[in-house]
Amino acid sequence: MIPSRRSFLMGAAALSAAVATPEMVRAAAALDAAAQADWALATRDVEGDLPRQTMRLIHGRAPAGLEGALFRNGPGRFRRPGGSVTHWFDGDGLMRAFRIHDGQATLEARFADTPKRRVETELDAVVTPGFGTGGDPRARVSSNDDASAANTAVLAAGNQIWALWEGGSPLAMDASNLSTQGFVTLRDDLKGMPFQAHPRRAPDGSIWNVGTAGAQAVIWRLNADGGLNRAEIVRLPRASYMHDFTATDRHLILVLQPWIQERQAMPVINGLVWRPETGTQVMVLDKDDLTQSRLYELPGFFHFHLGDAWAERDGTIRFDVAASGDPRFAVAGARVLVEGHGVVPGDPAKLALVTLRPDGKADMLTTDAVGEFPKADPRRLGLKRSLTVHTSGETTGRPLPTGLAVQDWDSGRSHGFTFGLHQIVEETVFVPKPGATAETDAWLVGPSVNLKAGRTELHVFDAAHVEDGPVATWQADTALPAGFHGTWVG
Repeated sequence: MIPSRRSFLMGAAALSAAVATPEMVRAAAALDAAAQADWALATRDVEGDLPRQTMRLIHGRAPAGLEGALFRNGPGRFRRPGGSVTHWFDGDGLMRAFRIHDGQATLEARFADTPKRRVETELDAVVTPGFGTGGDPRARVSSNDDASAANTAVLAAGNQIWALWEGGSPLAMDASNLSTQGFVTLRDDLKGMPFQAHPRRAPDGSIWNVGTAGAQAVIWRLNADGGLNRAEIVRLPRASYMHDFTATDRHLILVLQPWIQERQAMPVINGLVWRPETGTQVMVLDKDDLTQSRLYELPGFFHFHLGDAWAERDGTIRFDVAASGDPRFAVAGARVLVEGHGVVPGDPAKLALVTLRPDGKADMLTTDAVGEFPKADPRRLGLKRSLTVHTSGETTGRPLPTGLAVQDWDSGRSHGFTFGLHQIVEETVFVPKPGATAETDAWLVGPSVNLKAGRTELHVFDAAHVEDGPVATWQADTALPAGFHGTWVG
């Protein structure tokens, strides 16, 4: 089906009408509360861009041959005197670049220059509706992109990095200095259509992504340099909230959880209803012919993130997921983070392995490994693999991870390292060692927020010995709030 831009746009009238006037008292309380909890640095406000600074090596030695940049995205400004965001997912996008060269590490950060941020800077108030934040009549929203926080993930495309959001276009930024270059229009008649935050690269270098609106999805296929190859519409069995999808070398896999959009609303979570009795559906699409699909049934579970999938010789498909019992964190826990105090509801996600069998049956093996942000070896995109690196150490009632672990699906073993409660550990990525091929021949590179020191740190682990702790750690002069997702460019 040919995608229709009009069918996907939120509609400025709907955004502007579904408003909740920000309360000055709540904004002041949020500003005040951000200093109360020992983990409140995770959502501290950054007042402006951070010029490039040299990070200090405080542990170990920089691995020989580790050269490149870790680009990471996440919210960086939550509170304004005239009104604040009320949900972690709605803060202004702050792009970070951790660059490693000749054994030295640097850090810089720059806000994505979005229409949303410009309007709210002018008014000194958050007025734009989002995932969990209500709007204000002063919001200026005529398209999806006017509401974009550009705050979720990163895609490398040529000399650019794209700041990704869930509901609209990618925002191009210069990889050399993080300056904003503007929204990316992949085709004129597709301007503003959703391009979600978790694109998947195929073994041939092509890029696949999904954008959803209700019970339909646009399937994007891009060339390796970010140019559009094709875009098609697929009808979905139901209007599930979809933050991520996964893929094998030959299939796209859409996991339709029972958090279902029953009405259009702003903020988005107001239109979503949890229906666990309907179960989870897994839709498998043929990359060569999107009209060919197969539907699998699983018990109901909630998730944000999936690991890379692979297909075995007999047609069996496997992928991992960070699964939990319900969306309480998405609805209420993310609000607690912005408030800076309180108890986070719900249980932490656990890593699970989903198996889709050729006979149409599906099963899900849940491990004891508490984990989020699953990442795999980029040399095995869509292909058979054994390892998943993920954050760990999150506990009931207290937000965010404190450690890192590697799950070996072949052996069933997990190896991990815990920093302790004084660190908030962020998503960590595989960086293959030059000339090596084994999954364990890789570094694991990712940042943390050192709560005790009040500073951001960058860690490098050896994938074969993650339990030994970092082989190198650099520390910045300041602390940036916890981000969401990133990518390595080397």
